[in-house]
Formats: sequence, C-alpha cells, structure tokens
Amino acid sequence: MQSQSPQTITKLSEIDKNRLAEQRLVVERYLGDSPSKEKYKTTVGKLATIRAILKAGVFEPSQTYELQCLGIVLGDAIVQEMRMEWVMVEDEFGSDPAIQMPGTSIILFPLTMISKRIERGEQVDVFDLFDWIGATVEKMKALCD
Repeated sequence: MQSQSPQTITKLSEIDKNRLAEQRLVVERYLGDSPSKEKYKTTVGKLATIRAILKAGVFEPSQTYELQCLGIVLGDAIVQEMRMEWVMVEDEFGSDPAIQMPGTSIILFPLTMISKRIERGEQVDVFDLFDWIGATVEKMKALCD
C-alpha cells in the first residue's frame, strides 16, 4: 500500500484569484438582463444559472474548461451558503482550486464536480448536487466535532 503524498493548502494568490474570476466570466456572459444579474448574486441565482446553461446544452461534454467554469460557480454557491473559503491545494499532480471549511480538514473540489459527471454522460441536477454536498459537509462537520 502506497502512502499518499502530502497536500499543501494555501490562500489564493492574486494569479489564482484572477484565474477564478476569468472562469466566472465564462458563465456570467450568459446572464441576461439586469434582474438576472441581481439574482445571480444569490446562491439560488448561481445554481439556477448553472441549471439553465446545462438544460440548454450550451456546452458539449468535450468542453472541459467551460464545464469546469460551471464548477467554479457551484463552488461560489457552496462558499456563499456554507461559509467555506477558496484555497489552493497542491500535491504531486499539481495545484487546483478547492473550498475548505475554515478550521477543519474538510476540503471539496468543485472545479470538476459538474464536468466529470457530464463527461460520463450523466444528467446533472445542480440543485440535487448542491443539497447532497450540503448534507455531506454537515456529516463531515459532525465527525470533526
């Protein structure tokens, strides 16, 4: 049995923040009028935007980057609702954005939560996924207490 290489968790650098901002813009360009942009500021608005983009089939399963941009917005909704924070996690394979529950070892990688499912041909109900994530985080928090 091999031991896992250690992960290094750091705060977002300016470069990381800019990368996430660029990925958010990929999704935000599909927002319509001003009321949509206002609603997008809410957790439900972010999830509804993702759902609308998925339902419309805007991105093909081969558009990994664009699908990962949806994952960043999903991460933003989780951060907003569950009081988590964006961090960077580095290991032997590279560095990826993740979200962490402050003061715990609870770390989620929303970047690929949607893309991997779409690439496997699954239908994604982003509200169900969000609820499942919330329930899972609550169970993990209970274990940490």
